[in-house]
Amino acid sequence: MKRWMIAAILVLMAGGVGLFWATRQSQKTQALHVLLIPADGGTESGTLADYQPIFNAVSRNTGLTFDLKVAQSYGAVVEGMCNGAADIAFVGPVTYLQAKDRGCAELLAVAVKSGASVYYAGLFAHKDAAIATAADVRGKRVAFGDVNSTSSFIFPMTMLMDAGIDPAKDLKEVRLTGSHASSLAALLQGQVDVAALSFESYEKAVRENVPGVRDVKIIARSDPIPYPPLVVNSKLPAATRNQLQSAFQNIAHEPGITQEMIRGYGGGQVDGYDAHFPAAKFTPAAQKMAMVSDALKAEILKKSAQR
Repeated sequence: MKRWMIAAILVLMAGGVGLFWATRQSQKTQALHVLLIPADGGTESGTLADYQPIFNAVSRNTGLTFDLKVAQSYGAVVEGMCNGAADIAFVGPVTYLQAKDRGCAELLAVAVKSGASVYYAGLFAHKDAAIATAADVRGKRVAFGDVNSTSSFIFPMTMLMDAGIDPAKDLKEVRLTGSHASSLAALLQGQVDVAALSFESYEKAVRENVPGVRDVKIIARSDPIPYPPLVVNSKLPAATRNQLQSAFQNIAHEPGITQEMIRGYGGGQVDGYDAHFPAAKFTPAAQKMAMVSDALKAEILKKSAQR
């Protein structure tokens, strides 16, 4: 073989090797886009502080990298999943069901705390208020979060409906604050008589000693709700999905991972994650979601705009 042919072959081989390693490096360093529901008053810094530790832990044990962003609303997370802007999302049960129904999302993992993967919605009032049960909320001013939030809107709405209250007609005033923390703030500032939010958000405020929060009492607690899940875009490659599932399933047992790094909703520490959580367990949330029709949401939005 002539020297020029050998040289040409060597150049092509070198180029191929370079392209191979460049591709490998690109695959290794390309970050997966993570979109988060605005769990801490909608503030980016607070929400990122809640979720960054668990993704750091997964990154440490897999080599995968993550680019975390906070959405402006629950609906924006669904759109992000469905338009391909997000590979992974941390969502509420209702948000997951909305994205799932559109064929955009599949379950990745659900946090486990004290052997269970549930949390609760609640109705809260000032401790001196003459409000003791959900039925007593009739005629009161109430703050809810985002209309697509499981525990600051959907479940509290059904709690009032189960108590014989028509939220669109029987409440004096409705505020849609956009987040759990903002609803609690409205209560603490005397802008409303009752606030609807998750117990996770309430307990976070207690942990952080938010001024006035210890003067709040619990009016009602919802039925158990499946813990807000991590979901993956349905178009994410199966190999990547499997790697993520394995990482979250085993995260609590990986070397170098401390309990402080294993966080869940509201930034609270959890025991670990269940990557085999049955999707069927979200059926009760789907049933509650069906109770709050689009027509009722429209009436609530109209009532909120009237104050």
